[in-house]
Amino acid sequence: MDISKYKAVIFDMDGTLVDSMPAHIYAWQLTCEAHNIPFDHDWFYTMGGSPTLNTAKALIEKYQLDVDPVYLAESKLHHFDDITHKGEVITGTFEVLKQAKSKGIPTAIGTGCQRRHTEEILTSAGLMPYLDAIVTANDVTQHKPLPETFLLAAQKLGIAVQDCVVFEDTELGCQAAKSAGMDCYLVAGGEMKEFRPANM
Repeated sequence: MDISKYKAVIFDMDGTLVDSMPAHIYAWQLTCEAHNIPFDHDWFYTMGGSPTLNTAKALIEKYQLDVDPVYLAESKLHHFDDITHKGEVITGTFEVLKQAKSKGIPTAIGTGCQRRHTEEILTSAGLMPYLDAIVTANDVTQHKPLPETFLLAAQKLGIAVQDCVVFEDTELGCQAAKSAGMDCYLVAGGEMKEFRPANM
């Protein structure tokens, strides 16, 4: 695919650039098992892009649980820390990242993941040298599907929103891109599944 009409490319990380969603979901499975909470794999996948604390709050609301969301989130993060291999680079989007680098187009990560895990995953995958900016859950107060993550990424790159394109694997992320006024490609199974123009 040709991205030369854009002046910046912004990638979600988990499930878009790195196949780390299985590790996140497994950490949630262990958390649910430890606290006798029903585990719904598909529901957790729909929460992709949402910070751990927000997912914990949604889980509590879903099952009307009497548990502290901070405690639940910390439990999940602890299990995620214990997972040694958190995912492989996704070939299709990595090719886009390399193309951007070769054309001198600035690139950024816009993720709902914690900064320490983001840096760990990107470093382990060898992706840091390809990136010009990183925005994580720790950098914003309004997370996906709100646009702050992508707006801050564009700001860090110094590029107008209409000149940015986003690659995302979840509806939450695509909504955030649209709200930010950016074109978006929905990624599924490592392939570009659907183009979502900002003005539609």
